Amino acid sequence: MKTIEHWIGGAGTPGVSARTADVYNPATGQVQARVLLAGPADVDEAVQTAKKAYQSWQDVSLTRRARIMFAFRELIERHLDDLARVVSAEHGKVISDARGEVIRGLEVAEFACGIPQLLKGEFSDQVSTDVDAHSFRQPLGVCAGITPFNFPAMVPMWMHPMAIATGNTFVLKPSERDPSASLLIAELYAEAGLPDGVFNVVNGDKVAVDALLDHPDVAAVSFVGSTPIASYVHRRASEQGKRVQALGGAKNHAVVLPDADMDFAASHLIAAGYGSAGERCMAISAVVAVGTAGDEIIARLRRNAEEITVGPGDDASSDMGPIVTEQARDRIAGYVDRGEQAGATLVVDGRGLVVDGHEAGFFIGPTLFDHVGTEMDIYTDEIFGPVLVVLRADSLAQAIELINANPYGNGTAVFTSSGHAARTFQRAVHVGMIGINVPIPVPMAFYSFGGWKDSLFGDTHVHGAEGVRFYTRAKAITTRWPGSAGTPDTAHRTPMHFPTAV
Repeated sequence: MKTIEHWIGGAGTPGVSARTADVYNPATGQVQARVLLAGPADVDEAVQTAKKAYQSWQDVSLTRRARIMFAFRELIERHLDDLARVVSAEHGKVISDARGEVIRGLEVAEFACGIPQLLKGEFSDQVSTDVDAHSFRQPLGVCAGITPFNFPAMVPMWMHPMAIATGNTFVLKPSERDPSASLLIAELYAEAGLPDGVFNVVNGDKVAVDALLDHPDVAAVSFVGSTPIASYVHRRASEQGKRVQALGGAKNHAVVLPDADMDFAASHLIAAGYGSAGERCMAISAVVAVGTAGDEIIARLRRNAEEITVGPGDDASSDMGPIVTEQARDRIAGYVDRGEQAGATLVVDGRGLVVDGHEAGFFIGPTLFDHVGTEMDIYTDEIFGPVLVVLRADSLAQAIELINANPYGNGTAVFTSSGHAARTFQRAVHVGMIGINVPIPVPMAFYSFGGWKDSLFGDTHVHGAEGVRFYTRAKAITTRWPGSAGTPDTAHRTPMHFPTAV
């Protein structure tokens, strides 16, 4: 049985803790590896290694850092298919979806290649007589990333390229369900010329998480996961004086207006709701059909959902793969049970799906509900599976009110042919990322990713310009160089009032 180790100081290491967890192949239901689970001593070794590496890495020139990022970017592209296969094998998503994930992570590495431009400071000449002012940004130190199972390549790459390019060192704690992508990334960093200790990986569970949150030498923590854990991470790390960005859960709505192209909307909603088996924080899980759009969109969603091919991720004919674990599959089926009992109309039922040749796999098919009420837990909870629910609204205003009443504010979308309706929607909804005829509005790397309300704890989003600001802090310098002409008159004392520009 393969054992997945940690990566500390530029090499794989078994660490101290002997605890392990099983890593499954979700398509077969079989254990394919065991991953070591770090204890506090393992976390401390990784942090101390990163702290030592920081002493020299912070002084490496911007040009050198950028060249390493360019080399890393080229290696990611060269090994794109390798990474996709690793992600698919442990997560279960289809290969094409895994490739897309790696590409979206690659975009952040590409953005980080421009770090010399991104870290340019500011200068103001003659802010007062013979006085100049300038500012620049410096790295924080050792930064940590705690990332979820659903994007084992992309989400960590939202963090570590920006942290490393800005001069920090990094300790990553990936999900113990699918850790291998992070180890391959570590090998590619080493091949790109990144010094040992700048990027480290400790596999683990809550024990490792708490050790990172409490460690006095960790300066900042980035997290993506469920809202309860995001709140916990934000509170505990903040209490330790750390800088924190913690992205939580979601209940993403898509509003369909009667003037929308219904075939276009249905096709994209199917992809947004069932892609990656719904295990996306940006998945559309609630459709709000306005007025006469309801019956039309339901008919098309039903037809398209029934045409989805569910199978193993490495099968090119599969549109959707399995759920990551058996427990998650059964939890999703439980929501379907309760939705039916609560009185929602079950249009497509994905329970009990068996894939030939993979009878022990963790499969559940696309599920579609209509006439869902806002009090039902299939609406209130983040199911994180291939369950799409449809609610009805009489107007755009009512749909916006419904979205704004939801505690989550990660992503949302509207399908319409009206520019006026789209502009009204984008200005009125209390959500961080908005799509106009785009159901999964994940910003490109040169913008920043993050939601509102219970979808974000902390005030900084990830990657983009906000990522640069999160991983650095500013210094402002005021300068005067007195010469013989500027020597103060010794007969007059320097004013003791608060200094003002003159």
